[in-house]
This record gives sequence, C-alpha cells and structure tokens, in this order.
Amino acid sequence: MKKLNVLVVDDEPGIRSGVSRILNNFTVSYPFMDADIGFNVIEAETGEKAIDIIDSEQIEIVLLDNKLPGIQGTDVLDFINKNKPDILVMMITSYASLELAIKATNIGAHDFIPKPFTPQELKSSLENVSKHLFLRGMTKKMNKEGKEIRYQFLSVLSHELKAPLNAIDGYLRMMQNKEAGENIEDYQQMIERSLNRIKGMRNLIMDLLDLTKIRLEKKTERLENVKIKNVAQNAIESINPYAIQKDVNISLTDESNCELNADPSDIEIIFNNLISNAVKYNKDGGKVEVKLEMNNNKLLISVTDTGIGMTNEETKKLFNEFFRVKSEQTKHITGSGLGLSIVKGIVDLYHGEIKVESKTGEGSTFSIILPM
Repeated sequence: MKKLNVLVVDDEPGIRSGVSRILNNFTVSYPFMDADIGFNVIEAETGEKAIDIIDSEQIEIVLLDNKLPGIQGTDVLDFINKNKPDILVMMITSYASLELAIKATNIGAHDFIPKPFTPQELKSSLENVSKHLFLRGMTKKMNKEGKEIRYQFLSVLSHELKAPLNAIDGYLRMMQNKEAGENIEDYQQMIERSLNRIKGMRNLIMDLLDLTKIRLEKKTERLENVKIKNVAQNAIESINPYAIQKDVNISLTDESNCELNADPSDIEIIFNNLISNAVKYNKDGGKVEVKLEMNNNKLLISVTDTGIGMTNEETKKLFNEFFRVKSEQTKHITGSGLGLSIVKGIVDLYHGEIKVESKTGEGSTFSIILPM
C-alpha cells in the first residue's frame, strides 16, 4: 500500500492529534488503482517549523491553519507555491471568511475546510486530494512515456526510411547518368530493387496507419459477422507466393466453422501478420499450420511454424512496439517491428488474449483466444 505524507500545520494540539487519529487507519481506493492509498501524518505547530519540514522531507499534502503564532498560513502557502508547487494544500481555519478563501485559492490552495470539521468531512476532502494526486502522477507518467515513444518512433522511422530512400536515389542517379549504357534491360535489376525498397516503405506506412487506428478507434462501427475461415484462406493465398519461394507449406484446419462479430479489416490484420511472420521466420522447406477451433464459446486461433524460434527473453519483448528479434538469421528480414504490437492491440480491443510459445531452432506457436 502506498502512503502519502500529510503535514498538519496547526497551533492547537487537539486539532493535530485529531487529524492523526482520523487518518491513522483510513485508506482510499478507486477501481482504476492497483493498490490502496494510506496516510502518514507529520505535525507542525508553527509556520516556521512547517517550512523546515517541507524543505527536508517528501510531503504530498499539507493541512494548513491560517492563524499561527509566527508567520501566517498564507505565508506558508506562498512559500509552497513558489518552491514546492507539487504539494497540494488544504486550508483549515476557524476564520473561514469568503475573503480568506478567495485569497488562499488565488495563491494555490487546492481545498478549504472550515473548523470545526467532522471526521467524514476530512476523509472526503482527503479522498478528493489523493485522487487528484494519483491522476496527476498518471498524467505525468503517460506524458513521459509518450515522449519516449515519440522519440523511439522518430528514430525507427528515420532509420527505416533513410536506407531505402538513399538506395532508390542512388539507382535513379545511375539511370539518369546512363551508367549501365543505353539498353533499358541493363537497368532491370536496379528497377526491381527500387520497387522492393518502395514496397518496404509502403508496408511501414501501412503498419503505422494500423497502429494509429487501434490506438484511437473504438469498436462501435463497421462490425459485421465475419466468417473466420474465409479471412484465414485469403491471408494464406496472399502470402503463398512468398511461401512457395521459400518452399514453406501452409495448411489450414478449421474445426470451428464460426462467424465472429468484428471489423473484417481487424481480423485480416491478425491473420496477415501471424501467417506472414510464420513464413518469413521459417526455414526453407518448413511448415506453417493454421488452426481454428471453438471451445466454451471462444474462438481459438493458433499459428505454428517450424522456424528459427526465439529465446524466453525475446518472447517477453515480442509485443512491444518497434521490437524486432536481432540475430544472424534475421538480419536480412525487413520489417517495422510494429506488426505484433498491432495484433495485440486488436486482440485487446476484442477483450481477447494472445500468447506465444517458442523454442530456439524448433519454431513458434502463436495462440489467440477471442470471446464470441
């Protein structure tokens, strides 16, 4: 359980000890929090002592009386506002005039409680303040993670696009200068390589569009009954030319014969990613088995390959955005590192589950469970 440090600044011992008793075993919980929040109470009888404590200790909340022996509570509030703006201040005073409330609010007070207050009034205010602190912390964390993801995204994007653009630029200049002669046939290899590079960039852009879609879209539109076997067969047919080049055999077993209420494009993305990966990371002469089953009103999709496999450490990171398995066997395989994170995002949208089992040198099995 996380505990917030609450500094009670009041010259009345009864108020300080009363707050301590009220908050001693009091906890705050919300459905969206992992753990309850408790409170650790620290006492100060003067504004000067309060400032010393604020300077030396980690304080999250201050319960601050305005009428103090030395400097006033509003002076302490002004110090907090200028030096420790993350601290949330609740003014507690028997001189609860509108003028003082406005002044305290203007210089940074979060809440205002007139004395005498009941235990329930104090608890209710602490609930609101602790919820505010939690949400503020989550917002900061999300902003930080967002910056890190944006930086990572730009790094990957620049790396993934720079190399093919340089290659295409080089080939075009060679053709412009007619370095291979006047015969168009002599430039066929350059044209094919340029087209392959363009195809790679187009795939990256499509992955980014899919990622944006699952991040922003809610599943309230374009839902229809999708025959899963048909989508799987279409994915196999589109990937089969590449599989034939690698001598990889793809088989489909459908024991479900089911239809799922879904966006067809989402299901296509799932099968296209899983089956194309199973072929790309397979060995020449390998196999890919796609299985569809029904169990307890749930659709089970599994894609098994006889490919290069992965280590436990690699499988743990597999659904992270931009993660790609890097080894001597994969260095010539292109990709954005977004495919499986997109698949997981879609599975999450449908309240499903995805997992992977893999052994290095033996292959991998991806399993998806989607509730009907």
